[in-house]
Amino acid sequence: MPDPQSPPVPWTPTNFLALPPQQSALASASAVLIPVPIDSTTSFRTGARHGPAAIIAASAALEDYDVELGIDVADLGIYTAPPLEPHVGDPYQMVERVRSAVTHYTGQGSGKLTGVIGGDHSATIGSAFAHMDLHPDLCVLYIDAHADLRDEYQGTAWGHGSGARRIAERCPVSLVGIRTLASEEREFIEAAGIPTCYWPPTNAGALHNITSGLGSEVYISVDLDVLDPSEMAAVGTPEPGGMRWLELTGFLRSVCQQRRVVGFDVCELAPDLGLPAHSYTAAKLVYKLIAYTLAAR
Repeated sequence: MPDPQSPPVPWTPTNFLALPPQQSALASASAVLIPVPIDSTTSFRTGARHGPAAIIAASAALEDYDVELGIDVADLGIYTAPPLEPHVGDPYQMVERVRSAVTHYTGQGSGKLTGVIGGDHSATIGSAFAHMDLHPDLCVLYIDAHADLRDEYQGTAWGHGSGARRIAERCPVSLVGIRTLASEEREFIEAAGIPTCYWPPTNAGALHNITSGLGSEVYISVDLDVLDPSEMAAVGTPEPGGMRWLELTGFLRSVCQQRRVVGFDVCELAPDLGLPAHSYTAAKLVYKLIAYTLAAR
C-alpha cells in the first residue's frame, strides 16, 4: 500500500493483477491468493521459490476483462496475502505451515475461494489438507506430468514427489496429464484404483470420464509441467509431450462448470529457467482458475 505521507501521484499496487484497494481488500474479496515461495524438495532444477513473486509481477500486465467469459475478473475481488515464510528445516513442518495459512482464510466462514501460488508441488499437501478439514467429502484433481505417488523420495515423505500419495491416503485423488512415473507408482495406481488420464489420452472420452468420476466438491492442483515445454519450459522437471494451453484451460473450465471447486493451487514455475512469457502464462492460468470457478458459482 502507498505511504499515506507520500506525494499524491499514481502508485502501482504489488498484489495480483495490481488491483486498487477497493478490489483487493480481504473483507470484500471473493478470492484469496497465498504465495508459498519454497523449493527445498525439488530434485532436478531449482528456482520454484521465485515463482510466486514472478506470477504476481507478471499479472500486472494482464487485462482484467476476460474475453472468453465476458467478465471483469478484477470486479470479483482478489486479496493477495503476504508471502509465507519458508520452513527449511523439515518438509513436514512446511506442510503444516501451509495448512495453517490456508486454514486461516478458509476457516473464516466467508466462502472465499482460496488458492496457493507455489513454490514446488509439496505446497499442495498442506493446502489440500486444510480444505479436507473444511470439506469432508473433498476430492482432489491432480494435474501433473508426474504421478507424485512415491511413498518416500530423497529421504522425505513430504516432498514434491509424494504429494499425490499423501493426499490419496486421506481423500480420493484423480490424476490427469501423467506421462512419466516410476514402476512403484504405476503399481500403486492399479492397486488403489486411482482414476488416471495418461497423456496423450488413450481415448477421446478420457477427460470426460475423469470429470464424471469427481465428487461434488473439488480441489484442483496444477503443476505447470503438465503443459508441453514448448509452452511452459520454466519448470523444474520439464517433460515432452504435454498438454497444450487450450486443452488444459478447456478441461479446467469444464470441471468448474460441472463441480463446485473450493480451492486450488498452481505450482512449480521456476521463472529463471524460462522466458518472461512463461511467468505471464502462469499468471494467466491463476487468473483463469479464479474466473472459471467464481463465474460458475
